[in-house]
Amino acid sequence: MADKLVLIDGHSILNRAYYGIPPLTNAAGLHINAIYGFLNIMFKILEEEQPEFLAVAFDVSAPTFRHEIYKGYKDTRKQMDPELEEQVPVMKEVLQAMGVMIMEQAGLEADDILGTMAKSAKKKGMEVSLVSGDRDLLQIASDHIKIRIPKIKGGKTEVKDYYAKDVIAEYQVDPLQFIDLKALMGDASDNIPGVPKIGQKTAEKLIVEYGSLDQIYEHVEEISMKAVRESLIEHKDLADLSKVLATINISAELSYQWEDARIGNLYTKQALKKFEELGLQEQEMNSLFYEMEIPLSDVLYRMENTVSDIKKNRRVLPDGTKITTYSREIVNLNLLDVEAGTTGYQGGDSGHGGRTYFRIADAGSTDIQVKPLGRYADKGFEVILGGDCELETMILALKFITQVLEKEATATATRKNE
Repeated sequence: MADKLVLIDGHSILNRAYYGIPPLTNAAGLHINAIYGFLNIMFKILEEEQPEFLAVAFDVSAPTFRHEIYKGYKDTRKQMDPELEEQVPVMKEVLQAMGVMIMEQAGLEADDILGTMAKSAKKKGMEVSLVSGDRDLLQIASDHIKIRIPKIKGGKTEVKDYYAKDVIAEYQVDPLQFIDLKALMGDASDNIPGVPKIGQKTAEKLIVEYGSLDQIYEHVEEISMKAVRESLIEHKDLADLSKVLATINISAELSYQWEDARIGNLYTKQALKKFEELGLQEQEMNSLFYEMEIPLSDVLYRMENTVSDIKKNRRVLPDGTKITTYSREIVNLNLLDVEAGTTGYQGGDSGHGGRTYFRIADAGSTDIQVKPLGRYADKGFEVILGGDCELETMILALKFITQVLEKEATATATRKNE
């Protein structure tokens, strides 16, 4: 089976999350709704795609080649809200802590980096899923490159997928023709001028009839709509400029190494500390889980599983020695009501809203897994801790899980009393 690469348009997804999720702040007053939404989308995509590689691209503030050829490029975009802007560097810190490759390069937009990486991966025989809210990227869709456009509505994340055939179905043009479509109709969000008097429907009709921008101009005198014909003749320079601006660079010179994008353990000690610093386990986060109707098992699954073990679905046997080694120190934390034994840790009811079963995996594993309890999924969760997990990482993971479970019990009791 071919390897799979997931590419994420960093600023675009943060922007979608920011406007799709109600304002959230942590104890320090930092806005975290965009960060939370980004992670929720990312984990959803990883859970669905099960990729071997992951990378996130961000725009940089430096001008690009598009600004050099057209000073008005993106001039109409409003300034980023300060509440969103403050989350961008923190989001990068979270991704770095998780070992996710971040890509950004002066002179290029994230679209150019993503387009180049996607096409390069396709040439290597990979399957690609590219996650963005920017429909400009539809121009690189193919049979092996899927553009995934998420939308957060009513607290729920919905994702619309586009292979080449889906672009044709929605726009009546193929991905390459999509560039010519943008050249004709322009793009107000990027301040790409397009040709005056030509909107999306007219542009689609012309592309369907003539096939390309070049062919439209080859037959421009044959166009029956006088206003459209005259506008095309008068503004050919704008059509040509708009096509250059709308075309994603798919052969940019990049210095990133493929192995740097290979997914390892996303839930590192640094990542768990970062989650704790940001307050991702606070009450307002827990409340949002319910508003979004995400089962608690899904929350834990997304936040604590490693992609490698999701892929392998490995079920390892308990190691009595490791349990003996860690039991006293974990019990002394007073985080959980546990029993130490040769079959694992078993948490009782103890206010957690259900049964939770903890066990230590064999030595050689450093992963942390959280799974519903099989056919008793509605009763609780099984937490598998790698035998070679650093104790500090294990403690942070258990603390995080405990806080979520405690809030689950509180929220459940509150709902019952209402």
